[in-house]
Amino acid sequence: MKLLITGGCGFVGSNLAVLFKQYYAEAEVFCLDNLSRRGSEVNLRKVLAAGATFIHGDVRNRTDFDRVPKVDIVIDAAAEPSVLAGTVPGELENLMDTNLNGTINTLYFAKKHDAAFIFLSTSRVYPYDTLAEAQLVASPKRFNLSDSQSHAGLSSRGVAEDYPLVGLRSLYGATKLSSEYIIQEFAHNFGIPAVINRCGVLSGPYQMGKIDQGVIVLWMAKHFWKGRLGYIGYGGLGQQARDVLHVRDLFRLVQWQIANLGIQKGQIFNVGGGLANTISLAELTDLCSQITGNTIEMGSSLENRPGDLPIYITDNTKITEFSGWQPEISVPQLLSEVHDWFIADEASLKPILA
Repeated sequence: MKLLITGGCGFVGSNLAVLFKQYYAEAEVFCLDNLSRRGSEVNLRKVLAAGATFIHGDVRNRTDFDRVPKVDIVIDAAAEPSVLAGTVPGELENLMDTNLNGTINTLYFAKKHDAAFIFLSTSRVYPYDTLAEAQLVASPKRFNLSDSQSHAGLSSRGVAEDYPLVGLRSLYGATKLSSEYIIQEFAHNFGIPAVINRCGVLSGPYQMGKIDQGVIVLWMAKHFWKGRLGYIGYGGLGQQARDVLHVRDLFRLVQWQIANLGIQKGQIFNVGGGLANTISLAELTDLCSQITGNTIEMGSSLENRPGDLPIYITDNTKITEFSGWQPEISVPQLLSEVHDWFIADEASLKPILA
């Protein structure tokens, strides 16, 4: 097996590269990355140590793919992953060029080499303006979804693939949804075996968390190095909830998808931690405090951020019925692994995450 991972020194890409080399020692794994994100140099060392091949290149530049040899499978994990991207001056061009043009360039490469295509999309393709109308059940520590909802594809289990796509979804979500449409057309017109995974919150060791992306690792980092955090919006109590998927559970699914590409035929799947792995910010604070032994200052703001949601849960029913896959790693276990990573690599991580 010869495999290209774009964004191969990012959080998801680097983890997938290492895991593929661990499980398939004879596989050739190529990681294409421009090393622009802070902390990518840490992931590069891990990728090289695992035996993957690094190619310094940028998905925004089509000619950079000329450095990559013919492969059997492409995993498109390159992205500007911040939901706030494009709203700050100077970031819009990078967002569009990376998330949309970058995917198009990657598709050209896959078409050239008759390679299969696995796309890591996002739950942010679903409109936040209609999701904000979801019926909630509140407890002191978190929001939950009611079973009584006005939109199809929404229940207490979360958001399913048939949730209506009409609405606003952020510039980030729009680039990913646009990429999905183009991938489907390439798959249909050129016979490219393709599958699209709409991922919820992904986390685990080697994620360089920040306020607008990677919040699970950020929360643990602020507790570990005794920083400050705050609950923003929705009453300022930290009741906002998300489901969280460990990157190793994602790898298990990608393994299955590669082995069964022929039966998927351009399918779209919601992929996340699901209801069982949903946690609120207040609950996350409690867990981080228990694991680190540190209690930190927690601010509060009542004003909601644009495009934010009180809750998002992935309904994994379709992918589980299709493949038998379901998440296995709990949020407490994930946080414990992140904590162990901080201890092991504190010298290199503190300047980035503290």
